[in-house]
Amino acid sequence: MKHEVRVSVRNLVEFILRYGDIDQRMGAMQDVDAMQAGSKAHRKLQKQGGSSYQAEVSLKRKMTVDETLAIQVEGRADGIITNPSDASDVMVDEIKGTFTKLETIEAPDILHVAQADCYACMYGQPHDLETVKVRITYIHLETEAIKTFEFERRREELEIWFKDLVLRYAKWARWQIDWQEQRDETIHHLSFPFEYRVSQKRMMNGVYRAIEERKNIFIQAPTGTGKTLGTLFPSIKAMGQGKSGRIFYLTAKTITRSVAEETSALLYRQGLRMKFITLTAKEKICPLDECQCQPEFCERAKGHFDRVNDAVFDIIHHEDGIRRETILEYSEKHQVCPFEFQLDISLWCDVIIGDYNYVFDPVVYLKRFFTDTSPTSNMIFLVDEAHNLVDRAREMYSAALYRRDFDNVYKKLKPLRPKIARKIHKCGQFLRDFEESRETDGTAFKIIREVGSFVLSLMRMVSDVEEYLKEDMAPELRERVTELYFQARRFVNTYDLIDDKYLIYTEGTGGDTMIKIFCVDPSGNLDERIGLSRSCIFFSATLLPVQYYKELLSKKPAADYEMYVDSPFSKDHRLIFTAGDVSSRYSDRNREQYERIAEYLRRIIRGKNGNYLAFFPSYAFMDAVFEVFTEREMQKAGNGIQVFRQESGMDENERQAFLENFREGTHETVLGFCVLGGIFSEGIDLKADRLIGAIVVGTGLPGVGSERELLKGYFDRTKGNGFDYAYLYPGMNKVLQAGGRVIRSESDRGVIALLDERFNYSGYQRLFPREWVPCQKVTMDFVENKIEKFWTEQINHL
Repeated sequence: MKHEVRVSVRNLVEFILRYGDIDQRMGAMQDVDAMQAGSKAHRKLQKQGGSSYQAEVSLKRKMTVDETLAIQVEGRADGIITNPSDASDVMVDEIKGTFTKLETIEAPDILHVAQADCYACMYGQPHDLETVKVRITYIHLETEAIKTFEFERRREELEIWFKDLVLRYAKWARWQIDWQEQRDETIHHLSFPFEYRVSQKRMMNGVYRAIEERKNIFIQAPTGTGKTLGTLFPSIKAMGQGKSGRIFYLTAKTITRSVAEETSALLYRQGLRMKFITLTAKEKICPLDECQCQPEFCERAKGHFDRVNDAVFDIIHHEDGIRRETILEYSEKHQVCPFEFQLDISLWCDVIIGDYNYVFDPVVYLKRFFTDTSPTSNMIFLVDEAHNLVDRAREMYSAALYRRDFDNVYKKLKPLRPKIARKIHKCGQFLRDFEESRETDGTAFKIIREVGSFVLSLMRMVSDVEEYLKEDMAPELRERVTELYFQARRFVNTYDLIDDKYLIYTEGTGGDTMIKIFCVDPSGNLDERIGLSRSCIFFSATLLPVQYYKELLSKKPAADYEMYVDSPFSKDHRLIFTAGDVSSRYSDRNREQYERIAEYLRRIIRGKNGNYLAFFPSYAFMDAVFEVFTEREMQKAGNGIQVFRQESGMDENERQAFLENFREGTHETVLGFCVLGGIFSEGIDLKADRLIGAIVVGTGLPGVGSERELLKGYFDRTKGNGFDYAYLYPGMNKVLQAGGRVIRSESDRGVIALLDERFNYSGYQRLFPREWVPCQKVTMDFVENKIEKFWTEQINHL
């Protein structure tokens, strides 16, 4: 039986032919062409080719290695230029965008030439051409000037070279075939590790159907329904049946990545054999105190590409669940950079667990998976806690620049590189002009209609800075210059994305002026990446209202499926009430309200000893209530209450230490003061009696600010309900997440208290999940009776 393996031209060339060092001086500027894929300059150049220029030509070539293996190489050539009067006169054009000054490019990059040679061979063979010309075209992204390098290739020589390239890849292809056969056999025999819950079975059926029909689906599933297993299991089953390819499990937080790792370990114990890898951010996996990716600072950077393929071959032969610790172990063994190493390993893994940005961010996405990707790709995207993707996507597709950064670098470069310093100063002057214009108008922020001349100045600056970064310089200076370089380049790249879903605005004074290209609606940007998958599964405990999330995460929301999964737990296990005699409005924030809230806290936690979390709209509000509460309660000797408070900027160890205060089986009362929407209001897993109450103070509405007001104005114009889109929906999502911390398993019992009069308004209650209905209304005088009755009933039913 002959097996067939597919590989893109880009991945084949870069994987087999790369060599040498990781060098931040050059590496910082590498892959500019990939970032610029689809840029206006790129497309413009293709259009200028005329009728004889065929752009984005899909090519494929199947090479038989032996009687058991064939490798299909495929990709899209930037251009095929034909001579109308001579069919044998053909040129393959490979276009690369760059900020590098063209006069400094003395020869084309060997990898660029190799890509062009692959396309020349793939085109020349079916057209029976004796010779094929190849051209590497570098286009300067500021001036749109071009520089070309042309070569003529004999088909016979190309065939020998191409065959050797494919044969060098063959050992990897054979491993891939053998592994997939072993993997699929274990998938076939894999059984679900628990007894099915009706709600979970329904969710899995929905996921499988979406994958089978190449649809996207939005799943609202309450906490405790087993979303990770409920989405991963049917995706794996679809993979085993050949209905899906690689699975990306995408998350916003480290803790949810841990849940995916635990689920993969559970399935492994059930007999599953799959390659799972968890990707870790560079600063968290780099063994150096500072990430300095240059051979003179890091021994592993020196010759990294000469060793890394052997390291990859080693680890994929000996490990299945590949986490940070395993990557560090093998990177030490082979002396390679662990960050780059893990990205190469991921090419050979079945499930990739990592942050959203590895798929969606236009700068740091994994280009090796999304360049030359077929529109019929079988990749599956599982987007965990999908409610977080709205703001994260806005951030990914936006870009900001600050006057102070230009001023700081200008001062340092003025005596060293006056010509570059002048260009930096000119860009900073634009920001000063924006500031003066806003001061004249008397506005806190101002929408800018035209920034074309500013962007042109940025491009000129970036071009010079890129050349300067190739030189040696002091580490501190390099850090500042590099940071400004990347910020400016991101701004230029984002400018190329602007459409009617963007706004440009400026705000700030006194040297702190900012200009921002703000993506208010990221659906179109996300659609470009989602469209490269077979199916995208969005799931969260809080996707209400679902139409809001569908409209902002999908360009074609009407074509996507949606599902509401009912909670598997009895409503009798929770007491949910609203307090109408307390307010968190800004106008009501005073000592009297803080005392009322503190009294509510006291009466709620007095109903039963145990662990409670209270969530507040801000640190200032939390601190004010904390002081009042502790002033009254902690003076009482032997009251059995321990109080802990979330601190701003807690690291992972401090967060873990905070959570360890909430132990099972405690006979005291532990009350944690936290910020709504912060690190403890979603993602944490305090099962059983590790948490028996969540007290949410306030509706979670974001503070009034320039971006929120811009969002409100935009959605007033486009949807007619700007307040809901900018304030209400994001705020209530935080509330629902915090409340969801309480009931997470069949054995959980607890209280969810919503302390704000607005929770009694219909506009807020319509956003409550089904399991929160009915919700009781209480006042200070009756809250203790409600709570006492609830806990008494729980004891009687045990």
